[in-house]
Amino acid sequence: MTKRMILPLLFGLVGAAILIGLGNWQLNRLAWKRGILDAIEAQIAAAPVPLPAAPGQAADQYRAVEVSGAFDGPEIDVLASVKQVGPVYRVIASFSTDDGRRVLVDRGYVLVDQRDGPRAVTNTRVIGNLLWPDEIDGYTPEPDLARGIWFARDVPALASALGTEPVLIVAREPTGDGILSLPVDPSGIPNDHLSYAITWFSLAAVWLGMTGLWLWRIRRTARQQS
Repeated sequence: MTKRMILPLLFGLVGAAILIGLGNWQLNRLAWKRGILDAIEAQIAAAPVPLPAAPGQAADQYRAVEVSGAFDGPEIDVLASVKQVGPVYRVIASFSTDDGRRVLVDRGYVLVDQRDGPRAVTNTRVIGNLLWPDEIDGYTPEPDLARGIWFARDVPALASALGTEPVLIVAREPTGDGILSLPVDPSGIPNDHLSYAITWFSLAAVWLGMTGLWLWRIRRTARQQS
């Protein structure tokens, strides 16, 4: 090995080591994220408990709960999309519990042309999961208050509009009136760490390949000059 090859070799090995280290870090993140998703799935599917007195996002996100009462107040329709269905309206209704509280219930969805279907005041039991969705960004339109159409489930704003606690229960089972339930599903939580790891390992392989090519050219040049 000529002296000219030492620096490129070190450069190649150090660069590859850094890229491989980043790939291993993403694999560790993958295991961490899978653990979180497994815990969320277990919490979603757990046996329901009574609604906590003062639920909060930090402690109660995805908690399975059960309430009894009636849908006896106004509703808001949130424009959404369901795979293999297309555009739908999520029906967000105020729900009066038997113990005198008012909360939000995401009853599920109806097709766009069924938005104005009749809804009855119904005494029922709702089983679902507490959720504080993260659906708002800089591109989310403001609600169309004249038509009662919203474009995201903004829990504090919905609660203010419907006069409820800032608490949203996403129904796990149908609640009547032909509304199809759309339970909480952790599949929407991104877990791209495997693809990131593959990217870093691929870059390491390319880096080593380019280093090998560089060393070969240096060696060939040295032979031609000798």
